[in-house]
Amino acid sequence: MKALVTGASSGIGREMAKYLDHLGYELIIVARDKEKLEQLAATLNKKPKIIVMDLMLESNIKSLYVLTKNENIDILINNAGFGAFGTFTETELTTELEMIDLNIKTVHMLTKMFLKDMKKKNKGYILNVASSAAFQPGPLMATYYSTKAYVLHLTEAIYYELKQEKSNVHISCLCPGPVGDTNFNQVAGVSFSVKPQPAEFVAKYAIDSMLKNKMLIIPGFKMKCVKFFGRFLSDKQLMAFAYRIQKKKKNK
Repeated sequence: MKALVTGASSGIGREMAKYLDHLGYELIIVARDKEKLEQLAATLNKKPKIIVMDLMLESNIKSLYVLTKNENIDILINNAGFGAFGTFTETELTTELEMIDLNIKTVHMLTKMFLKDMKKKNKGYILNVASSAAFQPGPLMATYYSTKAYVLHLTEAIYYELKQEKSNVHISCLCPGPVGDTNFNQVAGVSFSVKPQPAEFVAKYAIDSMLKNKMLIIPGFKMKCVKFFGRFLSDKQLMAFAYRIQKKKKNK
């Protein structure tokens, strides 16, 4: 059994790699930070294959697939991504376009390429990491929220297609709230105003749920409640709620 994890150098990705290793999977771990990948590898029971790569570049996405397409991947975890804080007119366009490339294009391309192979074998799992941000518009993090909505809706549509085809390939979307011990805060330039969930808990919950063929994975009772009661609010109310949450974040 073999799993490919992107964004494996920290946070949820790192903890997913550890848990999959605990379950007995061979690993291919991908990120830009070679040192952190090597540190992760040193903690694992089985020696993983390390690929140091910037997945914001389309050529690298294709290269990653070429390098791993014959590895008989059983699980693909699309975890690489980042966010940025600020009003839409203040955030840097270059940063936003890089975010769209990593959060959307990378997920889209890897999902499509590996899903085709999995369908031929009629087995496999894909886990796309989105966020609770996917459920509503996000003033002050407009681009990030929008990218995660894309990931969620893409995954849901593919899930339904696979279900109609009676395929044994399964796809899931992880939508956690704030998660501790990640690089997200540093990259986005914020700290969370609510207590984050441990990355280890989120990772284990996500993989266990994925292996049970759950489509939408929301770790924690509190975030499930937010999702449930959110359906009773108007779009304007949801935006006002999101804006207040974002305003509580403090610049690093």
